[in-house]
Amino acid sequence: MTSQITSELGSTIDQFLTQREMTFSRKDSGGKDADYFVVDLPGEKKLKTTVLLTVAPHGLRIEAFVCRKPDENHEGVYRWMLKRNRRLYGVAYTLDNSGDIYLVGRHSAESITDAELDRLLGQVLEAADGDFNVLLEIGFITSIRREWAWRVSRGESLNNLKAFEHLIDGDGSDGAPGRSVPSHNGNGGAPRSHGERARGEGGAHLSGGDGTPSAGGAPIGGVEKGREEGDNGRPQAFDAATPSSDVGLDD
Repeated sequence: MTSQITSELGSTIDQFLTQREMTFSRKDSGGKDADYFVVDLPGEKKLKTTVLLTVAPHGLRIEAFVCRKPDENHEGVYRWMLKRNRRLYGVAYTLDNSGDIYLVGRHSAESITDAELDRLLGQVLEAADGDFNVLLEIGFITSIRREWAWRVSRGESLNNLKAFEHLIDGDGSDGAPGRSVPSHNGNGGAPRSHGERARGEGGAHLSGGDGTPSAGGAPIGGVEKGREEGDNGRPQAFDAATPSSDVGLDD
């Protein structure tokens, strides 16, 4: 019976992802009574969010990396995450053993339908992508200011830092670190994403009316590029969109 449940749920997920032409791979369980799907969701603040769907006799486990462990203000980051959890559907913020930030959720096999998968993956995308810059502002503000100052001093592009311009004193032209603090709205710190504006609160959906993914495009914020070697005087590489280790979440 357990193998049948796993097989049926795996087929439901495979069909859902295939029909919507989503980017995913299906992993061999290695003889275990489980099935794994790795799904890439295109984003705006981040280039993509990778979601691991684990199908097992108990049902479906959802796991998605959001942001590496904060450099500073850990208490502020964790407080924000706990408040944000109140408004998430089907997943919640958590940490792995390295302190990296993830979304995770568990759902019974009986609850998984196409509509439910659409809503769950939509919520993961809305949170992982929409909350990314907020988490950077709270937990990486010093790194952002140092990177801004370094780029200004070298005349380098600030395009993918423009989302953080409000954290810099004045117009930012002198590269001086700002003294302002992140300003968050009253919904637990959650940004008002395109999904929230369209539907109000209560969970996003992955697909538009025609069944195609509703989010996409190039990153418009966040700092995801590594540091080239030999850049004397440049701050340490700032890459919050990459896990600090391959530990991942425990079961």
